[in-house]
Amino acid sequence: MASQDIAQLVDALSETHLGDGELSYKGLGLKLDNVESVEDLVQEIERHQHLRALRLEGNTLGVEAARAIAKALESKDQLQRCYWSDLFTGRLRSEIPMALKFLSNGLMMAGARLTVLDLSDNAFGPDGVKGIDQLLRSAACHRLRELRLNNCGMGIGGGKILSEALTECHRLSSASGNPLALRVFVAGRNRLENEGASALARAFQLMGSLEELHLPQNGINHSGVTALASAMRHNQDLRVLNLNDNTFAKRGTLAMAQALGHLRNVQVINFGDCLVRCEGTIALAAVLREGLPVLKELNLSFGEITEAAALILARALADKPLLEKVDLNGNWLGEEGCDNLREAMEGRHEGDILASLSDDEGEAEEDEEEEEHDESDDDPREDRLMQNGESPSKAQCPEEVFSFLDCPSTGKLLQLGEMRRQLLPEVNILEPHQAVDVLIKVASLYSEEPEAKTAVLETFDLLLGRLAASALQAYAVFSTLLVLVGVLKGERRNKKRSPSPGLFLCLEHAVQQDHFAQDQAFLLHTILSKNRKAIESHSSGSLDRLTLALEKKLLN
Repeated sequence: MASQDIAQLVDALSETHLGDGELSYKGLGLKLDNVESVEDLVQEIERHQHLRALRLEGNTLGVEAARAIAKALESKDQLQRCYWSDLFTGRLRSEIPMALKFLSNGLMMAGARLTVLDLSDNAFGPDGVKGIDQLLRSAACHRLRELRLNNCGMGIGGGKILSEALTECHRLSSASGNPLALRVFVAGRNRLENEGASALARAFQLMGSLEELHLPQNGINHSGVTALASAMRHNQDLRVLNLNDNTFAKRGTLAMAQALGHLRNVQVINFGDCLVRCEGTIALAAVLREGLPVLKELNLSFGEITEAAALILARALADKPLLEKVDLNGNWLGEEGCDNLREAMEGRHEGDILASLSDDEGEAEEDEEEEEHDESDDDPREDRLMQNGESPSKAQCPEEVFSFLDCPSTGKLLQLGEMRRQLLPEVNILEPHQAVDVLIKVASLYSEEPEAKTAVLETFDLLLGRLAASALQAYAVFSTLLVLVGVLKGERRNKKRSPSPGLFLCLEHAVQQDHFAQDQAFLLHTILSKNRKAIESHSSGSLDRLTLALEKKLLN
């Protein structure tokens, strides 16, 4: 060993911390290539009789050096925390799995019971996950509480291997009477995509113990987000949910909103740069009105959110006493919208909780034909059905119902009688377009002829009552309805429809009923008032009647 290297190691050892069972070489920049380079380090490990934590991050470790350290670890049965991030800088991709296998074997031979394993910032890819596969399956990880694999380049393959390992660990630990209860999982910047995220979601659902989940920047879109959302419903102690810089779009956000509605302990939500957009924001507002009582931080920055949706969100946040920060920067509010949002947030909480709006993108530009959207967010089969004017549920409909949906008329509606209830045999919260389409068809038949008017209003009320069975469902339905008639900016390819005066008159009637909630009135009033010009020419005074009814509702 060169004298210069020996001197460097001596200096490094002088800075190690031996208190509280921790031995630390953090950030010393040591180049540990072979047995000689770690000789003194190994002796320090061996002399530490009650080693509980080993910090090696910020050095670079070769295969032979890892083998020597692993040998020393074989006697450390009290070791619980391994902080080994940024440990292989400059190493060949083929070296890292071998080094990890040696270290893993040392821990397993020792009979260690890890609670923390941090291997972040090691670009080891799927092969690196194979290097820790056996360790994660073993008894050494039965008590694991924190697993940090941020920025490791695992990819889809690595995500699947990791999921299988955690699933097996849970099975074996459950058999021994102490099921794996992982609390913190960090795996940002790993290119997991939908398949990798969905695989991990299965493991998360099985464990049901997560308190923090960090999966930012993984190329996940709505199908992967939906799988994660389903898993989160089973993790009732979840406090932190960070999915920054993935692509939710409407479906993913609706699925996540559904999941959040079942959780009571969430303190931090980071959906920044996730394209939650207007409909997704409105869905989250519905959940915030009724749940998430201990929320402290909400990040919906850079999500293509317009002023109206932001104001609805602000109102939903009014009764969150622990709220400390709301980030809506980088959206489509416009100068006036930013001012209105600041005013809406002022005085509702102690201190200034609204983050800077300095990167606001200005008001959204109006599209002449179609809204831009993420094509991966579409179901091709569903699109074909919609293009043909057909709903997927029609195959189960009685002939009379099918006939009405295919070509609505007042006569057919009157003939339906009690079968009107079957116009909505099933409501899919993640895809409310077909249900809203039925509402629009019924409303289009409105007339002042008494029998027709009664039938239309009764049917509209009946259907709306079913569609608004929960706050989330009501918000999703109203936002979809407003997108379809061109009032709210959406993301689908559906062409905007010119709203019939009958739609506004049916809504006016609904607003006057006891079952119509005040927060639903605020949603409609806010969006209509901010986008009145888009529909004024089609209203024939019916929009004024609806607006007046909404204002009366809000004053009650």
